Amino acid sequence: MPDRRRELMDAALKVVADRGMKGLTHRAVDAAAQLPQGTTSNYYRNRANLVEAVLDRLLELDAALLQDQGPAGPPGNIEELADQLASLVLALAVQHAGLTRARLALSLDRPDSVTAGHFRLVGGLEQALTALGVADAPARARDVADYGDGVLLHLLTVRRAEQPDAAAIAAAVRRLLAP
Repeated sequence: MPDRRRELMDAALKVVADRGMKGLTHRAVDAAAQLPQGTTSNYYRNRANLVEAVLDRLLELDAALLQDQGPAGPPGNIEELADQLASLVLALAVQHAGLTRARLALSLDRPDSVTAGHFRLVGGLEQALTALGVADAPARARDVADYGDGVLLHLLTVRRAEQPDAAAIAAAVRRLLAP
């Protein structure tokens, strides 16, 4: 993605994170990017083009985030998996909170936009759980993904004043996966 388009899409994601999808306008992106009015509309002629570009940038950033935050290899046991998932949740809730808020806002407005990513996550969890010999891996993978989504939502909303606790998150994942 060329630099100007990347700059606009990063500003657009900030707008979505701060104001939700209703706040995503060409003018709001121009202002967030500190560029002259009309710049965003020169690149993205209508709102549909703008939203599609925002979704593409989100997918690009998610892929980079998983590359950076992802484990070096498959977990050797449930404890490692739980620790990896807790680290990912904390990264999404703290270092990448704005991106997570934007993802949540986009998912409410365009649920289909996050479906593929969700199923990739659940599929990866299912593979890891199967490799670890966890019974009923598909259902357990869904449970863990649902828990992670809920924790993220709470850390960004009702528990935003609390210091997130990786050990507590990992312990909850281990409880979900206990025989």
